[in-house]
Amino acid sequence: MPKFAANLSMLYPELPFLDRFETAAEDGFKAVEFLFPYAFDGAEIAARLQANGLQQVLFNAPPGDWDAGERGLACLSGREAQYRAGIAQALRYAEQLACPRIHVMAGLLPVGAKRESLHDLYLENLRWAALEAGKQGVEVLIEPINLRDIPRFYLNRQDAAHALVAEAGAANLKVQMDLYHCQIVEGDVASKLRQYLPGGKVGHIQIAGVPERHEPDQGELNYAYLFALLDELAYSGWVGCEYRPARGMQAGGTSAGLGWLQPWL
Repeated sequence: MPKFAANLSMLYPELPFLDRFETAAEDGFKAVEFLFPYAFDGAEIAARLQANGLQQVLFNAPPGDWDAGERGLACLSGREAQYRAGIAQALRYAEQLACPRIHVMAGLLPVGAKRESLHDLYLENLRWAALEAGKQGVEVLIEPINLRDIPRFYLNRQDAAHALVAEAGAANLKVQMDLYHCQIVEGDVASKLRQYLPGGKVGHIQIAGVPERHEPDQGELNYAYLFALLDELAYSGWVGCEYRPARGMQAGGTSAGLGWLQPWL
């Protein structure tokens, strides 16, 4: 049976961030993920995890200036020093939170740039991050993201992500497979799972309803079928619930919209 992690950046928006840990645990989650921890002291987050019996399974490395629209630094020329400092910061938090993996966002393709012109820099940056993370047993993940949600995002397809991982040759560099993004960009999600999960290079899965990114039982994807397929393929990793609650918020809060999850807890 799949193991589900609450994405605390998207779920429970009705609560202050640090209060979301307790509510997620009360709702039956055993693990959490979120985008960024850097606005909070790592020890404070660690205390919330411990107090509520939760495991931190994923967060993102610093993405650059998020408020200005930056979505990662890994493919950007001239930002190498900031990128490396961000990876170092992420690994310090990973140690404090006992988190086994970090997501390194690729960044936006600069206007006028050719995608292939950034390949070597992106690959070099990923290899460096994987080497540093490997020193403390942490995995580095890369995630293909659709161009509707993040226009000009550098990495969009599963095949491109897996080709990069193979070329990098780092055992701890893996793909973060968000089924929401995969469906929007490529479709044929079940076949993609059958293709890539047996290779052991999918380090984390995320879900949301398509196309609105609400509860997983809303929209065009049959998640009951896909969850059964994860069991068939012996996927033992976590499934991050990275969606914007809609039904729950209409009924008073995220918890009210978690009926889809109950059969799987």
